[in-house]
Amino acid sequence: MLNLSVPDNLLHNHLSPLLDQVKVPTELHPIIYHSIAFVVILGIAFIGFNVVNRLFSANISHLLTKTKSSLKDALERHHFFSRFSHTITAMVFGAAGNALYVQESTPLFIVDLIATVYFIIAITSVFNAILNTIHYNYNRSRYSKRVPIDGFIQVGKLVVISIAILLVAAKVLDKSPGLLLSGLGAITAVLLLVFKDTILGFVAGINIAANRTVNNGDWVEIPSYGADGTVLALGLTTVKIQNWDNTITSIPTYALMNEEVKNWRGMENSGGRRIKRAIWLDAQTVNIWNTEQQEQLKQKNLLAPPPFEEIAHESQTNIGLLRNYIHHYLKHHPLVNENLTLLVRQLQPTDLGIPIEVYCFSKEKSWAKYETLQAELIEHFIAVLPHFGLKMYQRISDRSEGIDR
Repeated sequence: MLNLSVPDNLLHNHLSPLLDQVKVPTELHPIIYHSIAFVVILGIAFIGFNVVNRLFSANISHLLTKTKSSLKDALERHHFFSRFSHTITAMVFGAAGNALYVQESTPLFIVDLIATVYFIIAITSVFNAILNTIHYNYNRSRYSKRVPIDGFIQVGKLVVISIAILLVAAKVLDKSPGLLLSGLGAITAVLLLVFKDTILGFVAGINIAANRTVNNGDWVEIPSYGADGTVLALGLTTVKIQNWDNTITSIPTYALMNEEVKNWRGMENSGGRRIKRAIWLDAQTVNIWNTEQQEQLKQKNLLAPPPFEEIAHESQTNIGLLRNYIHHYLKHHPLVNENLTLLVRQLQPTDLGIPIEVYCFSKEKSWAKYETLQAELIEHFIAVLPHFGLKMYQRISDRSEGIDR
């Protein structure tokens, strides 16, 4: 049953004679009073918000300016001051209701409900602003790429919002939060199904942070999802990867623990990026070169000393001389890291010829410069093959000499 009792206060004492003068029926006086009182409460709350917001922002901003301006900028960016002012406004709203309404009246119950829900929402937004500020400042630090905290921030927000929903429901239903929480046990299976990705992502996030398997900014390849690019955001439920064609791939966070993931961070942190290319030589062009032929190479600066030990006999194969030359060339190249593995080896001959594999590490690790260096090296080695009496193997085509179409 509605309780519209009117208190004996200043507003009622001024409003009642005015209503009598305009001959408003007495039974309508409580309704008009409570309506006007509610408008007054809203006005007080609005004025209180603006006053508190200005005073709070000015004083706290002045204090933070003396200490650390970056924190002030981050708090303003995420609207901390205005959100905190809403919490004060909610308390002012509730206090004004208690002053203008009779205790245990229906209007006071409604105002108290609105003020409580308003306060819970406002304090929740304050906590979210604090978490956003922590996340923003952390991402600007040098530790963010090593240990991303995106997932933990999202878990924190989820916990805060869940508590807020529980408290609002308890207030609206006029039940104890503990009683509502105990009732959640009956729908645990449904909650686990709904929040499956969140739970798996949280567990995966802990493993990723502890083992540092993937960080923001890492170059990763995940073949099962067709992802090959840079990690943009490592969240609670999804990971965003910008591929090299500038498309964005979103994958579940737990996939980083369950799927095959190649992380190129080790290469980027090391002294070089691997070059592994083979040149296929025609086996029919391999032969022994005598001292006179080797002297001709020496005059062209193409005769390199053996990389490991002097060869006792005078005659060598032209393919061996080529290997020595390539090894010597790579070892003295300014963009090849001679401190890492450097090999020029002959692989198993096949029907495609004899493969000579170049295995070394480029000091250039960026994609474009690395590809340019790799191409220049192989092109040079192909160009010097005629000087060693060697040819690359190439399958006969319809344009080969002596073959008609």
